[in-house]
Amino acid sequence: PPIAETLLDRLVAAGHHVTSVGKIADLFAGHGISESHPTTSDADGMDRVDVLMATQERGVIFANLVDFDALYGHRNDTAGYGANLDRFDARLATLLPRLRPDDLLVVTADHGNDPTTPSTDHAREYVPVLLFGAGVRAGVDLGTRATFADLGQTLAEAFGVGPLAHGTSFLSEIMVG
Repeated sequence: PPIAETLLDRLVAAGHHVTSVGKIADLFAGHGISESHPTTSDADGMDRVDVLMATQERGVIFANLVDFDALYGHRNDTAGYGANLDRFDARLATLLPRLRPDDLLVVTADHGNDPTTPSTDHAREYVPVLLFGAGVRAGVDLGTRATFADLGQTLAEAFGVGPLAHGTSFLSEIMVG
């Protein structure tokens, strides 16, 4: 279990519905999770996200697409990784127009796993943080953040459950108005 209170714990305590897709519930030992949907593949995960976007009125849908890591990154399968990126991009293109006016979509990773390196271990390169939504300013460069906790602090501010113990919110930098 997490060693301290997490953003997910705060969200649930504040009455927000937190739905996990993939192995998120396992990663947090079920803490801060309202509903869990294990998956069999990234395609299955995206199918579940599609359904949840149509049925979950408010809250958080937190998805982990494990194939990037387990099937391609750790196996140094560059071609497979690239093909999975193409599949994800196609799914993302169908998902973006379905975002509601107050939705915020975050695409990121929990660690690097470059399939082109000689090692099959997690790589230490920085991970992207891409944000989408009607209220998000286009083209904002957040630079290299001091900590991944900045994303948690940003979401805590967006949901009104912060501040958390670590991180600096960048919500005011990305939101219009």
